[in-house]
Amino acid sequence: MTDRAPAPGALALVEALVNTVDLESGEDRLDTPDGRAEFGLTEADLADVRELRESLRAVCLAHAGHPPHREVTPLGALLARAPLLVAVDERDGSASLAPADGGALLSRVAAAVAEALTAGTWLRLKACELPDCHWAYYDRSPAGKGRWCSMSVCGARAKMRRYRAK
Repeated sequence: MTDRAPAPGALALVEALVNTVDLESGEDRLDTPDGRAEFGLTEADLADVRELRESLRAVCLAHAGHPPHREVTPLGALLARAPLLVAVDERDGSASLAPADGGALLSRVAAAVAEALTAGTWLRLKACELPDCHWAYYDRSPAGKGRWCSMSVCGARAKMRRYRAK
């Protein structure tokens, strides 16, 4: 959907997870074995992962100043279940959060959110404002006021709709 570069660092995982479904066509990559393998998932994980994905989408919409696309479980409630460890590098003393359960997706997402918070990049992960898109993108605009995942597609559609409405 987007022509933008992926989000930096571990935030790319969150962006990729949100973008596993195309809302316009309904196609969901998690329905395929390859799509699940990309995140280390099984079919048994799908209900929980879809709940996580839509909670992340709602937060991305909030980052862009938009209401949630539907009622979702609050992201904080989901991430509170993620076991994390504080990992300290013995060489330089730097610390980071790491999944405690061998890399389960929920813990990897929680660690990615924590990393993005400390890096100051979390609020730049947004969702496209068009209701039939809501694709996640990383807003690299200087003012942080990006509205669409792609100016050439969603931005053009929104502007054309606004023009026709006049």
